[in-house]
Amino acid sequence: MEKTNIKRLVTTALFAAMTCVATMMIKFPTPTFGYIHIGDCFVLLSGVILGPYTGALAAGVGSMSADIFSGYISFAPATLIVKALTALAAGLLFRIAKKSSPFRRSHRAAVVISGLIGETIMVIGYFLYETGVAALGAGGFTAAALAAGITASAAGIPFNIVQGISGILLSIILLPLLSKIPDVREWMG
Repeated sequence: MEKTNIKRLVTTALFAAMTCVATMMIKFPTPTFGYIHIGDCFVLLSGVILGPYTGALAAGVGSMSADIFSGYISFAPATLIVKALTALAAGLLFRIAKKSSPFRRSHRAAVVISGLIGETIMVIGYFLYETGVAALGAGGFTAAALAAGITASAAGIPFNIVQGISGILLSIILLPLLSKIPDVREWMG
């Protein structure tokens, strides 16, 4: 295996681990029995630095692992998909934005744009998952059960928005530091 491929594999595993640890270690409980964490910073950075596909793998696996290790195992499958899609979207949009003339010199602006779209996917993804779980718990996918699921799940939206904004802000702070690493600069394009 080439030295470059080994570096990339190790860096991908490192981003998955950092996502997991950041999600588990610094968290603030919410009234909806979830928690706000800083792991979304590494979800976004995974997509931006590693690229959309490798970043999606690191973000999804790292976030899912945090759910499993933290006792939120019922969220693990959804987290794998939602966080992978968040990183995928952020990575794709970051690369598209960087090719556009207003964003060529500003990583910050590209991270904000790609992060907003990525985190919107996160908010919608968890809302849909929680609605489905709540409706199922309320008796199936009847109109009344879905209405109850939507009502219950809507309470988590503001907390997920705060989490997403925090992830974007922390990404803006950390990206210039990580960009000083030659391989990171190369991978970002």
